[in-house]
Amino acid sequence: MTRKDSNRRRAAMLAACCLALLLGMVASVLFGATRYGWSVAWDAAFRYDENAVQQMIVRTTRMPRAFMAASIGASLAIAGALMQTLTRNPLASPGVLGINSGASFVVVTATLLFSVASMQALAWLAFAGAAAAAGAVYLLSSLGREAMTPMKIVLAGSALTALFSSFTQAILVLNQQGLNSVLYWLTGTIAGRSTDMLRTVLPYMAACWIGAWLISRDLNVLLMGEDASKGLGQRTAWLKTIAGLIVVVLAGGAISVAGPIGFIGVVVPHLARHLSGHDHRWLIPFSGVLGALLLVAADLAARFILIPEEVPVGVMTALVGVPFFFYLARRRAGSA
Repeated sequence: MTRKDSNRRRAAMLAACCLALLLGMVASVLFGATRYGWSVAWDAAFRYDENAVQQMIVRTTRMPRAFMAASIGASLAIAGALMQTLTRNPLASPGVLGINSGASFVVVTATLLFSVASMQALAWLAFAGAAAAAGAVYLLSSLGREAMTPMKIVLAGSALTALFSSFTQAILVLNQQGLNSVLYWLTGTIAGRSTDMLRTVLPYMAACWIGAWLISRDLNVLLMGEDASKGLGQRTAWLKTIAGLIVVVLAGGAISVAGPIGFIGVVVPHLARHLSGHDHRWLIPFSGVLGALLLVAADLAARFILIPEEVPVGVMTALVGVPFFFYLARRRAGSA
């Protein structure tokens, strides 16, 4: 198969994934504990009447929720793809390497101990927590005489995840009055999030989606190895810094809105590589679309498990992600 034919095949598959995502978002708008017809959704989108209760619910709740799930899923998946490339570790993701727990700890601390309620402030604090966790993982995995290895990165990430999680639990114990306000958020949820929350972080997320694709060619060169990349004139330190900042913004923005949703960043990049190969010019778009599709589907399924109650979407992603994570770990151990 020629390169042109291969690119056409990838483009066709990407278009099919985009169509599946669109259908998933439409289903997210229409279905739930209450089902709405096509006409209600159409009127809510193009002929909105604020006095019509059904249109108001669709316009102010269902539609923002679908867009929020798609945006957060895309962000977590792209962040996972970048981390797996930078660390050369197929198990790397914001959740596994402590970034989720670091951002969550900062947000919970600001919310319960300092009564921070501004979404803008919480978004910046989540970015700061994610950056601190990422920096700590890098420093811990660099200690010692041996070079930084994928195993050392995973161990450092696991240790920091446990540390930040214990700190978060301690704050919840000390401030039980605010426990209910963050407990559901800590499981990872999109339900009840306002449009303002998405508007706060979406510009940063969108800029990072574009930025991730713009550095895709350089990431392809980095796959050849550190020495080969430097031999070709690539400034690997700058590339890793830029990619790291993109990961921090994507993970921090997602967590500030929906809480620590796990396993999207582990599962989706592998599915994307199966369809697109290792070329980041295709891997990044595939990861974004598939991540959005998976989280939209998980959010939709979460509405039907315990009707009329809803299961947090973080639980749904864990049901898919945990078996896949163990499969990857087992396969990697078998090939070692």
